[in-house]
Amino acid sequence: MLCRREFNGLCARLGVSFAAVSAMLATLSSATTFAATQPSNDAGRRMVRFRDGTIVPAIGQGSWHLAQGRHPEAVEEDALRTGLSLDMTLIDTSDNYGDGRSEELIGRVMAGQRDRVYLVSKISNDMTPEGITRACDGSLGRLGTDHLDLYLLHWRSPGTDLSGVVAAFESLRAAKKIRAWGVSNFKVSDMEDLFRVPDGHRCATNQVRYSLDSRGMERDLLPWCEQRGMPVMAYSPLGGDSGSLVHDPALARVGATHDCSAAAVALAWAIRRGNVIAIPESGSPLHVKENAVALSLTLSPQEIEALDAAHPVKPTDIVRSWLDQGRQWLRGFRNVE
Repeated sequence: MLCRREFNGLCARLGVSFAAVSAMLATLSSATTFAATQPSNDAGRRMVRFRDGTIVPAIGQGSWHLAQGRHPEAVEEDALRTGLSLDMTLIDTSDNYGDGRSEELIGRVMAGQRDRVYLVSKISNDMTPEGITRACDGSLGRLGTDHLDLYLLHWRSPGTDLSGVVAAFESLRAAKKIRAWGVSNFKVSDMEDLFRVPDGHRCATNQVRYSLDSRGMERDLLPWCEQRGMPVMAYSPLGGDSGSLVHDPALARVGATHDCSAAAVALAWAIRRGNVIAIPESGSPLHVKENAVALSLTLSPQEIEALDAAHPVKPTDIVRSWLDQGRQWLRGFRNVE
């Protein structure tokens, strides 16, 4: 976290003033984008369409802390099944969540109903073609399935060979072990690099942190993906481990108007644009039911404006965006040379 003095110094080096940043924040906070063409299912629940035509619910289920002792596993399994019964049929996991125990728990939940689930997992370590194949086979075994609907590169490290990763993903897709692939935690500069490699444009999504408390991607990444018709997946949409938004006063006031929880309002805000899929985690059936309300909750422009004002984009997020734009410019300059 930058203090005011450090932030002013960084702005000075970038050639901008704190006043200019404040004005930009005000503009971003008051801007509201609506998706007139967002699909919905027969029950009126909000859905999101991938570029290949696949339609998934706008609210899915995360699993970062599942099968790690926070709740009895039987309760966590019941929570996931509750979500499936409420149309939250996208389940997100990773090979490193609980050293694979999260995938095993999800495999038990899916038994006998694999066709109902849009299943997402990630590779977190060995990014060589052989490592990616081994990791995918390991995930399939733990999940008890013969394919993933979506397979993501969890992080890009400095030495990641994007061309090799994409080729490995495409080989898995040709082998029908995965139906689509994407990335996670990519900045715009990373996405630009990805789209430069062969078949990089086949990327289905980018999963990043996004919530009322973490709005940085609204300045650059979200518009970049919107322009290409690419949905974004939002992890930690309720504020992450702190759960800061669950007890937020501004969200609670809006929730009282709709007779729903602050969490449901936070999720409805996150998916308001029509191209965001939020994946809150919950090991409790009660909380899953609260989250599911967001699938059919529409916030008014006035409510969105009030929430934006209560949780403006942070100045540090704008500076990070500028720094990433600088990286893009430098890479483009080097390519010209």
